[in-house]
Amino acid sequence: MSREQASWTRARLGRCGPPLDLLTARFDKHVYAPHAHDEFTVGVCVGGSEIIGYRGGHIRTGPGAIIVLAPGEMHTGGPGNATDGYAYRALYAGPGLLTDGTLGGPPHFREPLIDDPELVAAFRAAHTDLSACPDPLEAESRLPWLLTALARRHSTARPASDTVPGAAGIARTVQGRLADELLAPPSLADLAADLDLSRYQLLRAFRTTMGVPPYAWLAQHRVHRARALLDAGLRPAEVAPLVGFADQAHLTRWFRRVLGVTPAAYRNSVQDSGH
Repeated sequence: MSREQASWTRARLGRCGPPLDLLTARFDKHVYAPHAHDEFTVGVCVGGSEIIGYRGGHIRTGPGAIIVLAPGEMHTGGPGNATDGYAYRALYAGPGLLTDGTLGGPPHFREPLIDDPELVAAFRAAHTDLSACPDPLEAESRLPWLLTALARRHSTARPASDTVPGAAGIARTVQGRLADELLAPPSLADLAADLDLSRYQLLRAFRTTMGVPPYAWLAQHRVHRARALLDAGLRPAEVAPLVGFADQAHLTRWFRRVLGVTPAAYRNSVQDSGH
């Protein structure tokens, strides 16, 4: 039975921010006609093998490799053999998302096939999480950071300095704004502009000081707020929107990460101990 499946998720980079599309695809026989994108195409093969026609040659991909196709470059894609098909995750990023944190203008990738296991793992994890729940702050915290790392490590662009004076104060300011506006947090781009920083500088300052990116800090703050509401007897479905989670599933994912149990199990145990 042929498996020809593709699904798109549109994430926003911050509340009211620009969109960024994520593609999850699994094909047995599908062959793409020659085409080009206005954005960088950044993809990771997760199964089978694919042959991509690009820049007058052919690239064969397998699981674990990153592919970067430049804006405006014609390319094709199809199965690498007659039996295995191919599966991949991809995102489509405007050139500006790869210039924050670098010097020398838009990056150029001499080789489209990149071997970087650490970046592959981070890319797959972010793509999976955001395809399931495209939270704007999470998307803005994770995807530009990964794209900057890709450009800094593997393109002709030169890395900008990582030193951010006053990083601790910057982190405290961002922390305060996120806590005060947890139901509709401001975009990192807006916060950075208010502080006369680039988004990369803000992310760098926050991660260096807090040890986690802004979305992870805010998720933990929301979990602690949710815990107090569960203690008061509210149900998880009632709590999720009150603390800024998209739905009960989003609350449950983070509650388990932070506290090791589901919100429902926590609420039941609190009620049982109270009795």
